[in-house]
Amino acid sequence: MTQHRITDDLDVLLDVLPTNLRHAVEKANNSDKLIEIVIDLGRLPAARFVEGEITLSEKEITRTEIDHITERIGDFDADNRAGMERTLHRISAIRNRRGAIVGLTCRVGRAVYGTVDIIQDIIESGKSVLILGRPGVGKTTLLREAARILAENKRVVIVDTSNEIGGDGDVPHPAVGKARRMQVREPMLQHEVMIEAVENHNPEVIVIDEIGRELETLAARTIAERGVQLIGTAHGQTLDNLLLNPTLSDLVGGIEAVTLSDEEARRRGTQKTVLERRAPPTFDVLIEIQHRERFAVHVDIMSAVDALLRDVPMSPEIRTRDEAGQVQIEKATLPKPTTKVEPKSPRTRRQPFDQTPGRPVPVLEDHSPRSESINPPVVATSNISAKLQTVRVFAYGVARNRLMQAAKRLGVPAVVVTDVNEANVLVTLRTYYRNREQTVIEAEQRGMPIYVLRANTVAQVEQFLGDLYNLSEQQHPRDAMDDVRHETQQAIAAVLNGERWVDLPPGPSLVRRLQHEMARNAELVSHSYGKEPRRHVRIFRE
Repeated sequence: MTQHRITDDLDVLLDVLPTNLRHAVEKANNSDKLIEIVIDLGRLPAARFVEGEITLSEKEITRTEIDHITERIGDFDADNRAGMERTLHRISAIRNRRGAIVGLTCRVGRAVYGTVDIIQDIIESGKSVLILGRPGVGKTTLLREAARILAENKRVVIVDTSNEIGGDGDVPHPAVGKARRMQVREPMLQHEVMIEAVENHNPEVIVIDEIGRELETLAARTIAERGVQLIGTAHGQTLDNLLLNPTLSDLVGGIEAVTLSDEEARRRGTQKTVLERRAPPTFDVLIEIQHRERFAVHVDIMSAVDALLRDVPMSPEIRTRDEAGQVQIEKATLPKPTTKVEPKSPRTRRQPFDQTPGRPVPVLEDHSPRSESINPPVVATSNISAKLQTVRVFAYGVARNRLMQAAKRLGVPAVVVTDVNEANVLVTLRTYYRNREQTVIEAEQRGMPIYVLRANTVAQVEQFLGDLYNLSEQQHPRDAMDDVRHETQQAIAAVLNGERWVDLPPGPSLVRRLQHEMARNAELVSHSYGKEPRRHVRIFRE
């Protein structure tokens, strides 16, 4: 897609500047690359461009010149930002200790149509996306274009804290298309407006710029639990930065110190205290804007965080736009297997795992169509006897800690190993299986049964273990969900009968999402409180 750049009335911004500064900007004749104009009391004014900056005047800025600008723009809000009606320009103020303005940063706001083409498939996939990048790299521009495209087919609500996305004034800028915009009275109330948008306006997508406070990260998690797609931005450059930020790390699951047993520490070859991901990430995909034409995409945040914490980081997918405007995609690479890979063998037959020595049962690969239900597509079926025996599972792209927790919850003796040569069974994701990764090919050549999951979710992992061990219906995790539904229904009935509120027991995000949905269907309000793993849902009247 060819980009079509529109500068939102640069003349309107230049009109508020003193005459000498306006003429200096026009003389530079580089308005397409102008980022901002910096004006500080007692200093020389400067214009910053994509590449470098220039001095606009050899005379120092006076109080009169600052007043000349502030009198011609809108009022400054609590975040010291002001806008200009029906434009995307932003003027930010620096004040002294007495509240007087002593500096201004006049940021040029632009709507760039076509800039989202480099990640449009991800934006339209329905997954929640977090965009990282340094200030001025184009996060908000990308967010505005994403909102416009999604609003063509979905209900989109923009939570516009500083009016950067939709522009200043009561009427949103045309660049956001059909998306609706909710303004935030004070930056500290952004999290409340995020929740209000979900409860009052029935959106399918929430777009939020600059998630930066703990309450906002909790609000984002609550929104994701309710099944709403989130498109958001945060300051930072890489996934590593985000994990080290105590306020924002919860967006990717957070981290906590875990003490291992002596045996587990020896098996891993690590110290007894290690870092683990605390909870499922709020967002599904993380995009790092390295510069305007180069993006690093972590298509599975959960796996990327787990790999990073184990010192075997996964390389992200690299997307670049060349001079002709064509998008080039360099696929992500996983850590190389330590074993040699033999030539590719036919994929028509398997030997599923049988715990009776000497009795491998050949089974044809199942190519029959499958419904898009929660049941994972099983490539090979196992033949476990009634007496459960230990099965060593190698997880390729599937969260190991989630697999271990599911095995413990279901009471099955599955052991997660880190070396594929020690495994009886391999479990992976559909993406890795279709890409014919080396480890998958090697497992096929060895006749190892392969289980393919549609997604890296708790439900899929538990379903895999249920299939692996041929668990009966009495052992199936769906019974636990029936208990959750019954418990939630009792809480709803109590509130409808006069209780002010009812707190439900803590549960994983999948359970909380179901509880929120049931409360909404009963026309009640529900919020999530607390931190993982004690995060719980409260149901109450409005």
